[in-house]
Amino acid sequence: MDLPELQPAPPPDRFLVRGRLETLPRRRADRDLVFRYLATRVLAVHDPVGERELTDRLAEVSRDPVGLRRELVDAGIVTRTRDGSEYWRTVVTEFDDLS
Repeated sequence: MDLPELQPAPPPDRFLVRGRLETLPRRRADRDLVFRYLATRVLAVHDPVGERELTDRLAEVSRDPVGLRRELVDAGIVTRTRDGSEYWRTVVTEFDDLS
């Protein structure tokens, strides 16, 4: 099975303050772009981490790490166990280095 060709994208710097998400963009497409970018910064694809570890990682890139964790799950970029003890990224994004 061939994977779709993903074009490299510049980081969504216009939505970040010194590399951190301070407020969510209003447009859904912009939010999704930011979510994909930040997810690649904190999680490798299919590399499970505990809830506390993910929250700590998200705290480095967001003012609201718990809210961002919830948004990543709701957006389908991150999956979690039923009890919420482990999280992992399931989506390859345009920000992943595939070389």
